[in-house]
Amino acid sequence: MQKLLWAERQKLRRSNIIWIAVFAAVLVAVIVFIGGESLDSGVQNIDDVGWYMTTVQPWATFLVLPAVISLLGSYMICREEQEDTLKTLRLIPVSEDKLTAAKMIITFACSVLIYLLIFAITCLTELVLHFSDLSVILVLDFLKMYVVEGVGVFFAISPIIALVSYMKQSYWLALVLAEMYSFAGIFMSMSNTLKTFYPITAVFGIAGYYETTVENRIGSAISLLLCGCLSAFILNGLNHTKKGSGNS
Repeated sequence: MQKLLWAERQKLRRSNIIWIAVFAAVLVAVIVFIGGESLDSGVQNIDDVGWYMTTVQPWATFLVLPAVISLLGSYMICREEQEDTLKTLRLIPVSEDKLTAAKMIITFACSVLIYLLIFAITCLTELVLHFSDLSVILVLDFLKMYVVEGVGVFFAISPIIALVSYMKQSYWLALVLAEMYSFAGIFMSMSNTLKTFYPITAVFGIAGYYETTVENRIGSAISLLLCGCLSAFILNGLNHTKKGSGNS
């Protein structure tokens, strides 16, 4: 597994798709910062301590990052088959179950790292603007939120990665489906019940972005775990299909 993880990491480093993810993360941070300079009752929003780190989270999650992470994961899984290198890998031989698991682990790590990149950008900006007003506790609280959101978003969009890979469709389809899926979270957040169980909004409840009850957090965690189980089930079927086609 360690060698597979190393190989997948090396292949990803040679791909431009990782730079698409970085660019998307930086872009959303810049857009929110520009929006924060607008005046509200004669005061700029960005002047409020913590406003920037708070506001970037929903913008990034509802509009950008789930789609980018889904594209990244689907690209890693679909690439060998679309570039017709999977037949060569079967001759080594390589365990396709472990290979798929390695790709999902790398996608999971990228999801967390992208959210950490967003945190680093927003935190550094807040330090420049409000150094004397920021507390260590506040920064650590936001760090926890961003890390949990990175983990939660991976679980939330993992069924899309698995489904696109199973359907053997272009990995760009994952970008479109995840964008629709995450954007719908804006409307789901209007209902207390729906935002608890809809995976994208469930991430915010677990992360502590908004206040909720312990029962609702448990419900949100179950929703995300079910997403993870569903993706594992689909990917298991994908690997069995590949093995069957490889033996025929």
